[in-house]
Amino acid sequence: MRAISVFDGFFRLLVGTLLAVAVLGLAGCDGKDAKQELSKRPVLVTAVHYTPQAPERSFVGTIKPRTETDVGFRVTGKVAKRLVEVGDTVEVGQKLALLDQTDLKLQAEQAEAEHSAAKGVLAQAIASENRAKELRAKGWATEAQMDQARATADEARARFARAERSVELTRNSLSYATLEADSRGVVAAALVEPGQVVAAGQAAFRLARIGEKEAVVAIPETLITRATKGLADVTLWSEPGRHYVAKLREVAPLADPATRTFLAKFSLPDADDRVVLGMTATLTLTDPDKVRVARVPLSALFNQGGQPSLYVVDGGGEVKLKRVAVKAYETEDVVIAEGVDEGDQIVTLGVQKLDPAEKVRVVSALTF
Repeated sequence: MRAISVFDGFFRLLVGTLLAVAVLGLAGCDGKDAKQELSKRPVLVTAVHYTPQAPERSFVGTIKPRTETDVGFRVTGKVAKRLVEVGDTVEVGQKLALLDQTDLKLQAEQAEAEHSAAKGVLAQAIASENRAKELRAKGWATEAQMDQARATADEARARFARAERSVELTRNSLSYATLEADSRGVVAAALVEPGQVVAAGQAAFRLARIGEKEAVVAIPETLITRATKGLADVTLWSEPGRHYVAKLREVAPLADPATRTFLAKFSLPDADDRVVLGMTATLTLTDPDKVRVARVPLSALFNQGGQPSLYVVDGGGEVKLKRVAVKAYETEDVVIAEGVDEGDQIVTLGVQKLDPAEKVRVVSALTF
């Protein structure tokens, strides 16, 4: 019994020793792999992303009519009645307001009376001139009497013509007491009220003509060239998903003294009834060529012998040097036109110490 016990203890000791050796061997292998992984050079990478060379610029604007007209009475008078309100749509010839016609009617009656008097005087002068001609032909009147009759008749004719013009003027003045719309449009502003005395030519209403609409925006001087040569489209704040083509129609010759921006007007040839005057809109400017470039840090550029390149890291940690076409250098970035693909992982630090034959360990951020 004692011999069996000793043998059993020896067997257990042997098994434990073998297990310990196996565990130590496995631990040594894992530590070696981990040490090899940590021995790889760590590199900071970033993804390549192509964007338009000149980013889109957006501006807030207002929808306005292309033509806005201030209309007013052509004669002086007291406003008797206003027939339209702000926002009303008016047609050609529709009455907008009326003046008190009392004085204008009196002037018209006076002109008619003067016209009648001038007509009677003219008839008498013509009769006298005809009698003078007959007497002169018979030798019973002198040449001086004939000249006097002729001069009197000419003066009567002139007075009669002036009386006729006076009648026409007073009739026109009487018609001007009714202000009518000269085009189809919307009443944008009413500047007079009943009882107000207005002067001839004073603005009474502001009419926005129904027709072509446009977006009015303020543009800084640095983007005037892009506004002139680039592409533009407009979206409404009420319908952000709907786009309208915009074409530059006019740029103010002088900058606003307060904001130092230029007022630009973009016509909207495709505007429909959804585009209402006074709405707020967003105007977006883009370059016509739409060149796409990638901006990467200057530290990522590897340049020896006049051949700019970038180190691209693949999924297995291998690096490859790719030549790139540099379009421009900026303060902190370099603008790449081609040579690397969208989404490529490029090394951004320590590129002078890399070797294309070695493998690297990718890190996405610096840690201390």
